[in-house]
Amino acid sequence: MSQNILIPTPLSARDFAPFGDVIEKHDQPKTINYGHTLRHDSPAALDLNADNGRAGISIFRSTPLPAPLLIEVMERHPLSTQTFYPLGKYPYLVVVARKGDFEPASLRAFIATSDQGVNYHAGVWHHYVLALNGISDFLVVDRIGPGENCDEVHLSPNLTVELRP
Repeated sequence: MSQNILIPTPLSARDFAPFGDVIEKHDQPKTINYGHTLRHDSPAALDLNADNGRAGISIFRSTPLPAPLLIEVMERHPLSTQTFYPLGKYPYLVVVARKGDFEPASLRAFIATSDQGVNYHAGVWHHYVLALNGISDFLVVDRIGPGENCDEVHLSPNLTVELRP
């Protein structure tokens, strides 16, 4: 990151590992349902039960932000993981920072394809889901339950994401 400009890179499991898991099809699926289905298991480790929480499944609809794309706030969920999987055809932007005290120097941005989901580890700072190229729906698996499970930090100055063609 250089002087309030963040340039995203393609999402990969290796580069995203400090922040969570990438959910995508792989080369060795399991054949199930009498040969009619290929099952692509994910390495995502869901952690949703802290403080009497339970798994919740939702659909979020995200509208792209206007250009220039400004990152003004980051959030984290200290009690649980949070999973996003796109339900449409558009790529989306993932902006994250390491868990712990918020450190702007640890910010990273990734371009995820419509075939890749993300599972944020508990406590990892992230921007809310950022649709690109059109309104997009996401299947979301996260914690439903008592307690405060969303911390926010407002960036000052804001961060600009430079999307390159």
